[in-house]
Amino acid sequence: MLTGVDHVQLAAPPGSEDRLRAYYAGVLGMAEIPKPPVLAARGGCWFRAGAVQLHLGIEDDFRPAGKAHPGLRVTDIETYAARLRARGAEVIWDADLPGHRRFYSHDPVGNRLEFLEPVV
Repeated sequence: MLTGVDHVQLAAPPGSEDRLRAYYAGVLGMAEIPKPPVLAARGGCWFRAGAVQLHLGIEDDFRPAGKAHPGLRVTDIETYAARLRARGAEVIWDADLPGHRRFYSHDPVGNRLEFLEPVV
């Protein structure tokens, strides 16, 4: 029986770790978490915010997916969107999901991320 999602893995090109850290920690406010040594040798980096983990793995022939993305729940979505914009990240609002406010943004290597908050 499934009990939850442990993490979401996104791909990134070789040598992009510093840009990923600047975005996921500096822009999104996530904490970097250490990778086990055997996995750290492969490059990439992992991040956490509460129970949410995003793992960025290195892929030699990396191409960002056009539609695939994690959907990340946030609180106070207007303030969170302002945080991203203030740190230079693009915010693309989308009103097509009933019962939610949401926007999209892209990390520095082109991965699409969805941020959403239920409307109560």
